[in-house]
Parts: sequence; C-alpha cells; structure tokens
Amino acid sequence: MDKALIFMAMAGYMSIIIGIGFYYYKRSNESSDNFFLGGRSLGPWVAAISAGASDMSGWLLMGLPGVAYWSGLSDAFWTAIGLALGTALNWIIVSKRLRHYSESAEAITLPEFFSNRFHEDKRVILTVSSTFIFVFFSVYAASCFVTVGKLFATLFEVPYIPVMIAGAVFVVFYTFIGGFLAESVSDFMQGIIMIAALAVVLVGGVLHAGGPGAVIDNLKGIPGFLDFFGIATPTLVDGVQQADGAMAAFGPAGKYGLITIASSMAWGLGYFGMPQVLLRFMAIRSAEDIKQSRRIGIIWSTLSLTAAVLIGLIGRAMFPMALTTAATSETIFIEMATLLFPPLLAGIVMSGILAATISSADSYLLIAASAFSKNIYKGVLRKDASDQQIMAMTRMILIVLAIVGIIIALDENSVIFTIVSFAWAGFGATFGPLMLFSLFWKKTTRQGAIAGMMTGGIAVFIWKLLIKPIGGVFGIYELLPAFILSCVAIVIFSLIGEKPSAAMEEEFEMVKSQSKA
Repeated sequence: MDKALIFMAMAGYMSIIIGIGFYYYKRSNESSDNFFLGGRSLGPWVAAISAGASDMSGWLLMGLPGVAYWSGLSDAFWTAIGLALGTALNWIIVSKRLRHYSESAEAITLPEFFSNRFHEDKRVILTVSSTFIFVFFSVYAASCFVTVGKLFATLFEVPYIPVMIAGAVFVVFYTFIGGFLAESVSDFMQGIIMIAALAVVLVGGVLHAGGPGAVIDNLKGIPGFLDFFGIATPTLVDGVQQADGAMAAFGPAGKYGLITIASSMAWGLGYFGMPQVLLRFMAIRSAEDIKQSRRIGIIWSTLSLTAAVLIGLIGRAMFPMALTTAATSETIFIEMATLLFPPLLAGIVMSGILAATISSADSYLLIAASAFSKNIYKGVLRKDASDQQIMAMTRMILIVLAIVGIIIALDENSVIFTIVSFAWAGFGATFGPLMLFSLFWKKTTRQGAIAGMMTGGIAVFIWKLLIKPIGGVFGIYELLPAFILSCVAIVIFSLIGEKPSAAMEEEFEMVKSQSKA
C-alpha cells in the first residue's frame, strides 16, 4: 500500500506535466520559431527558474547529495560555490547582452547565433557547434535516464533497465508535443517543486537527527568529513565501503589543496557555454525583465545548492552504513524522503527528483534536435526545407538522441555526478570562451571562433582520457585546462587572421550601446 500511494502521487505529477504539454501544443507547433524558442515570450519568473531547473537536473537531488554523503563537505561545497558564482556571473555579465545580440543576429538557436554573429556564408561554425551539441547532449540525456532508472528501481524494487527506458520514452513523448514553451513553463513548476522538496527533506532530516548540533557531533568522528581543506576517504574493498562495528569505516583524511579547490570551482565556468541556460536568456520577453530574472535565478540556485549539500551530510549521520558504494550513495535523498514522510507526501517529495530529471532531459533533447534540424538540415543540407519538414526532422532526431542516451545509460552502476561532469566540461569549454569573446571582444573573428570551439571540445576528450589519469596536478577537472586552451586559441587565430568586417564591428557596437541603455 505504501508503494502504491507513492506511485499515485508521482503519477499525478506526471499527468500534470503532460497536461501542460497539450495546453501549449497548438501554439508551439505553429512554427519552428515557437517550437524552438517560444517566440521570445518568457516572463522573468519563468525564465529564471526554468533556467535553473533545466540546468540542475536530477544531479541536484541525487548527484550532489551523493558526493557529500560519500566523501564529506569539501568536494560538494567547493563545487557548489563554483556553480553559485558561475550562475551569478552568467546572469550579470552575459544575459542582457546575449538577449540583444541574439535578436540583432536573428538567431533562435545557439549555433545559429554564433554563425550569424560572424556573418558566415559556408556555415562551418553552424556545423561544428551543432555537432558538439549533439554529442554532449547525448551524454547529458543519458545522465537523466540513469536518474529515472535509479529512482524507480530504488523506490519500487523493480529492474533498472525497463524503468529507465520507460522514463526515456515519457520524456521523448512530452518533448514531442510541447516544444520549448511548454518545456519552460513546466520547468518553472518543476523548479518550485525541486526547491520545496529540498527544503522539506532538509528540515525533516535535521529534526529527525536531533538538531544541527547532534548532526555535527555525529560527523566529527569521521576524519576529514567536515573539513574544507580535507576529504573523507571511505575504506573500500572492490568498491564497497567496509563496516567498523555499526559505523562505516574510513581511512585517514585526504588533502584537499588549492589545485583541487580550483578544479571543483571550475564547474562555474561551464555556465558560460550551457545551451539550456543561454537559450533562456535569448527567449526572455524583454531586456528590461532581466534584472528581476537575475535576482530570482541567483537566489533559487544558491538556496538549492546549499540544501543539496546539507542533505548529503545529514544523510550520512542518519544512514551511516545504508549506502556502501559511490553509485548507491546518490540515492540518499530517496532514503531520507521515504523514512521521514508518509507515503503520499513522500511521493510528492520524490516528484522533485522526477521534476529535476524531466526539466533537464526535455531541454537537452529539444536543443540537440533543434541544433541538427534547424542548423544542419535546414542550414546546410536542405536550405529550402519548410517549417513542417524541419519539425518532422526534429522529432526524428529526438528519437535517435533518446536511443543513444538509453544505450549510454544501460549500466545501472553509472555515477550520475561523473556522467554530468564530462558533458558539463564539454559544453563549458566548447562554447563558454566563444560566448564571452563573441559578446565582449570586437576583434573576435570567424577563424578564432572555429579554432576556439574545436580546441575546447577536443581538449576535454584528450584531458579526460589521456592526461587526467596521470594524476597529480594533471588530475584537475578537464573543464579548466580546456577552457583556458580555447581562450588562447580564439585570441591567437583572431589576431593572425583577417580582421572582422565593418558590418560585424558595426553590429557589435550597436549591441554594446543597447546593452548599456
């Protein structure tokens, strides 16, 4: 009966999401512009909270608490600090100018913005950027499918793979019918559910554990667990944490030095290249709404990140030996919710994870599909394609993306945090430097843009697969070196190549003056 009530609550939530999709079906399908960017009609609240919800995904409620539960405060804390700073800087620096520039460039997708920004005829930027979006969003979608699979497999004790595939099918169906506008409105609702779920689990966990003092006293005995410059090291045998009597066994605290801190905080750089966030800046109703959106977005992200880290710490105090691998530690939110609340309320709280997952997965699939259909299919392969043909191709690519994501997600021992970190680095290094230079350096050229994207994207793979395993200083998160190398490539190739055209410089100055107004 308990599981039936949990399922009923979650099914009710999913029905509401589908209802939103059908409500916006007609408007979204009037044109590809409406389907992909909602006609630039997002209000400040929807833009801000949907940006955060689509960005954080199930990683916020499972991945980040799992990191805090597994190894203590430092890794989760410094990562959260980097993300909070990145969110704030992105809203403060990028949002307003991108809103103006994307409208001036008549762009409704990120590849289209970069291509039109540099007035290219041969569509190389369009093709390269669309390809990277397709690759990295396939990985990102896989992380969402893993989250859904873990959620339902843990809650209802059913096989992982069937429920993971069912979750993927639901997300594809929803994205099919609703498009960007329905996705953004539902993401707004899901963002509210996410932060509410975090808040009630956090408060409930503290009360159940005997108050903040009792939690701290409990965790002080774990070497390095509450340190900012140290890290707890679980005692493992074949990847499984061992017991020390009734408690979990830990070895001596590890060091968490400045290089590691820089590596964790580098997550914040990813925001400058995150398509699902940047598209919200492009779609906001007017530049005048950005000031209000900025405040809302920064507050939402800061509160959510703080709660997620604290839930992981409290979870270790409540369940010291319940989760004995890095993969299972990511279910700590589920364990706490089912313990603390009656079934129906637990189901509503658990919908926060489902909300986080759906709000991200639909964004990833839609953006990647639009990158191919609008930019490669329409922009390169078939320039006379009609709106209906573009929409049909979008839906076909949605299915292909979902299949690729499902294949990647087949391993139920996948760690969500690890999957997300790679895709995050890919977007951050490929598009982050180019976005900043495109908006703020007039001398950036088409050659510099291509060199920067290629350098950043390829460097992520090389650093992750070949250099990072060396360890030591080379063990730094691949986003940081790849981001720096991309910046260097943009500057060098912009300076040695042809200068930007007079039309490009004139457009840059016009947008610059609009942004100051």
